[in-house]
Amino acid sequence: DFVRALADYEKLSHEVLATEADITRDFFGPDPKVYAQIAEWEGKPVGFALWFYTYSTFQGRYGIWLEDLYVDPALRGKGIGKALLQHLAQRCVSEGLGRFEWWVLDWNEPSIAFYKSQGGVMQDEWTKVRVEGEGLLKLGRSG
Repeated sequence: DFVRALADYEKLSHEVLATEADITRDFFGPDPKVYAQIAEWEGKPVGFALWFYTYSTFQGRYGIWLEDLYVDPALRGKGIGKALLQHLAQRCVSEGLGRFEWWVLDWNEPSIAFYKSQGGVMQDEWTKVRVEGEGLLKLGRSG
């Protein structure tokens, strides 16, 4: 439900292909490469942070990439998103990691303002690159 709710908020519902089986396999299989923190409010799950480790050749250190951050809209502004970010930042510090990064959609002004208030710095000099679908198959077959 969280994934669909996040996709709806980001106006990307048409891109959701993941199934419950995919999530179960990737999070609970023998060699997980992706992790999640679940936020609870009054004993009920109300948000999540999905993340994985990255590596910076410039720093020579690992980091954390925050793939998704979601909090139930009815509970935004109560510190839940901040607590999720703080948890991952604390993990970075305790593990000696060099950075904590994520994307934010350019139209998502509430999130941009929130991230800036938490010390986030927008990196406008970078352009996202993606290869998927037929393009990925073609690239994988070349050579």
